[in-house]
Amino acid sequence: MDKNQTTGRTSADTDALIALLDLADNLPGAGELRARSYELLGLTPGAAVVDVGCGSGRAAAEMAERGVRAFGIDPDERMIGVAGERWPGADFRVATADALPFAGGELLGYRADKVFHVLQDPARAVAEARRVLAPGGRIVLAGQDWDTIVIDSGDAALTRAIVHARADLVACPRVVRRSRNLLLDAGFGDVTVEVHTWVSTDATMVPVLADLAGKARAAGAISDAQAEGWLAEQRERGRLGRLFLALPMFVTAATRL
Repeated sequence: MDKNQTTGRTSADTDALIALLDLADNLPGAGELRARSYELLGLTPGAAVVDVGCGSGRAAAEMAERGVRAFGIDPDERMIGVAGERWPGADFRVATADALPFAGGELLGYRADKVFHVLQDPARAVAEARRVLAPGGRIVLAGQDWDTIVIDSGDAALTRAIVHARADLVACPRVVRRSRNLLLDAGFGDVTVEVHTWVSTDATMVPVLADLAGKARAAGAISDAQAEGWLAEQRERGRLGRLFLALPMFVTAATRL
């Protein structure tokens, strides 16, 4: 099976990630959260803006529709190919967050959504963001705290074990707690932080819960029987409209001084 040289993902891995991203993009409130990130960027017609870790490209395309010169950056070649096919109105390029293909001060906007938790060195990415932004340019970082996923279950201890085991597989699971200080340390100003919470009560989020349980089981944190029993309960809750999952999304914004 083909493997991406930069990310190490197989094409099947990328396809599975695209499916999860598509699900997240269409959750109630997701469109409003993207729109809020564009508002915080202060988009102006003709401005050059980058969406780092653009995935399948929706945000870059939406920003391009608002009249800016939008670039989508992702290290996954297949992901960039899919983005270009879906959204021909934006410019998509293969690159990493710590080595962006832009000159110093070339951009007026930098956006990264659900990206910094996968980076080994978020501070280096923030420094690169500062390099490519012109004075007065805006940066917006959005993401979740992987330890703060609220799920109703009859077995609270098992649920806690699943959430924490999944968090432990992430490079920087709690980076959103550090984002404000990362920006301040890099010399950004006007730093603000907002929290927007997604709540799901039906079967829509069962694939996400299945991914949580599957990753925890693969890591050896829970048994096959525990994973199957927990997920069966969540599927039944979803069928009955009794599922409860709350996911706080943190949005940190700042100005390049």
